[in-house]
Amino acid sequence: MAAHRARRWSFGGLVLLITTALASAILFNTSGPATNQANAAAAQTWSDDFDGAAGSAPDPSKWTLETGGSGNGNNELQYYTNSTDNAALDGKGNLVVTARKNSDPGLQCWYGTCQYTSARLNTAKTFTQKYGHFEARIKIPRGQGIWPAFWMLGDDLGSVGWPDSGEIDIMENVGNEPGTVHGTLHGPGYSGAGGIGASYTLPNGEVFADDFHVFAVDWSPSGITWSVDGRAYQTRGPADVGGNKWVYDHPFFLILNLAVGGNWPGSPDAGTSFPQTMTIDYVHVTTSDSGDSGGTPRTGAIKGIGGMCADVAGASSADGTPIQLHNCTGHEAQKWTAGSDGTVRALGKCLDVKGGSHDDGAAVQLYTCNGTAAQQWTHTAARDLVNTGSGKCLDAKDNSSADGTRLQIWTCTGAANQKWTIA
Repeated sequence: MAAHRARRWSFGGLVLLITTALASAILFNTSGPATNQANAAAAQTWSDDFDGAAGSAPDPSKWTLETGGSGNGNNELQYYTNSTDNAALDGKGNLVVTARKNSDPGLQCWYGTCQYTSARLNTAKTFTQKYGHFEARIKIPRGQGIWPAFWMLGDDLGSVGWPDSGEIDIMENVGNEPGTVHGTLHGPGYSGAGGIGASYTLPNGEVFADDFHVFAVDWSPSGITWSVDGRAYQTRGPADVGGNKWVYDHPFFLILNLAVGGNWPGSPDAGTSFPQTMTIDYVHVTTSDSGDSGGTPRTGAIKGIGGMCADVAGASSADGTPIQLHNCTGHEAQKWTAGSDGTVRALGKCLDVKGGSHDDGAAVQLYTCNGTAAQQWTHTAARDLVNTGSGKCLDAKDNSSADGTRLQIWTCTGAANQKWTIA
């Protein structure tokens, strides 16, 4: 998994790039007031849909192409170039990153003459953001030793170094796991082999390289939720880093790359064909539409399946009162405040997973606010309301929209009974 690999930033050019960008004050940082309007709908802050003529280079006002063959701390085998042979638009609204066998004897890598060329792009000089929804629609390559990734690094990399800057791996795949992707955090005390993350595997033996998929994170002060095709599969927050520092509180920049070989995937073998392509349809970034995006809390109904409202049963404020679906009435028992601290509150108490359980089917109740992970929630752009303590979704039991249906947590599936709108 992603935790098996070492640093990905480690050649000096990237650190120099970040330092230069900071010194030049040309970073576009959207972590100011526009990002902190918790009561506003999600707004797009940055995008690239890769429209342009076939064979043209990625937009230099958005992307910087890194170069070099240092191995990036992972003993990778490729040389990253700034050539359109390795990164170019296809004229159909896609960016195609291509890994090729190298034919230039003048290209030198850490191990000698480079065997492969590829591309790595970042937004360090042009765009950074703290919090929000970050997603890309990508068709990944295939084959032993092939390692595509969509990820982020902290904009303070040049001053504090890695891993203190933080790293958010939105998607990584190694070719010997064709149906699995990984999402991982790296920070001080939990980097490299100690990175914190999880994997997502497609059902029914499906393979990621056969089609496009949407890879995303929803990032707020209370945690980060990963999803594939709108299905959340893990949430991580400050409680998950083992008492180490949670460093996901400042702007990060985006990276797309296609590596060949390295300590984690291993080298290509006789069955790996070249060229291999990573095709990116778009990269979009928005502000968070959740109430815990770091600004003013918002209060309103939480509407779910069938247009029914999340309701405190009997309008009771007693600890342990169940939460249910009910016809929307506008009563105080249906007025929820999604706060900047990650809580969701009604009648002066918190939405709580009973007993702090991580089990599917654990009841959701009203309980005195106590600061535990059982009361931390993130509302994603996919409309999942995810308990960050368990990494599971608020769920209407038995897929029912009937009046009185009890709410619970359940593994996120993307189903209608797990979709919620905070009015």
